[in-house]
Amino acid sequence: MTNGRRLGVIGGTFDPIHYGHLDAADAARTALALDEILVVPTHDPPHRPVDPRATAFHRFALAALAIDGRDGWRLSDMELRRPGRSYTWDTLRALHESGWDASQIFFILGTDAFAEIASWRAYPEVLDAANFVVIARPGTTLAQALARTPDLVARAGTPAGAGAAPERTRVVLVEANTRDVSSTIIRQRLTAGQAIDDLVPPAVVRHILVHALYRAEDDLHGKDERDQDQHAH
Repeated sequence: MTNGRRLGVIGGTFDPIHYGHLDAADAARTALALDEILVVPTHDPPHRPVDPRATAFHRFALAALAIDGRDGWRLSDMELRRPGRSYTWDTLRALHESGWDASQIFFILGTDAFAEIASWRAYPEVLDAANFVVIARPGTTLAQALARTPDLVARAGTPAGAGAAPERTRVVLVEANTRDVSSTIIRQRLTAGQAIDDLVPPAVVRHILVHALYRAEDDLHGKDERDQDQHAH
C-alpha cells in the first residue's frame, strides 16, 4: 500500500474535457478527502460507435491544460500507451501493480455511467478493484442510478460510511451540483461557430481555437456524452 493515501481516478475520452468532468472530481475529492486526482484519457473507448474527433495528442494536451495549477491533480498516459481497447478493469489492475491497494482507489463516475455498470468488462469483479464514487449528474439522479442496479444497493452508502480501512470496496454516493455540460454539446457549439467559454477552462478554449479542433465537420456522435465520456466497459 502507498502509505494509506487516497487516490481519485477519473477516466474518459475527454473529447474535449470540460467543467462537468472537473466538477465531478472536485465533488469526490471534497466528500472523501482524496489526496490526489488522477486523470486518465482513454485511448480506444469500447462504447463509442466512431473514433474520438480529436487525436489522442490533442485530448491529452487539453486535459493537461484543464488541470494545470490544480494542486494534487496529475495526468496519466497509461491508457494512451496501452494497445487495444481501454477498459477500466485493466487500468485498475495496473494501479494495483504500481502499489495502490483497491481500498485506496476511488474511481469517479457519473450516475448515468454507473447505471450501465452491469455491462462493463469483468463485472462484478471490477467492483472489488476499487471503490466506485457515483456523482449525481444532471439527467440521472442517484436514486435512478441505484434503481437500475438493485443488486448493488446493499453495497452503496454515503461518504460518511467510507472509512479509512473498509472490509471491502464500496459504492459511495455523492450528491453534487455539477454543471450541465457534455462533450457533445461543446462539439456541436464549435461546429456551429458558437462560444464555449462557459463550458471549459480558458486554456482549453485557446487550444481548441488555435488548432481548429471540432470545427470542420458535423458531429457524428449521436449519444449525448453527459457524464465522463467513460471508457468504462
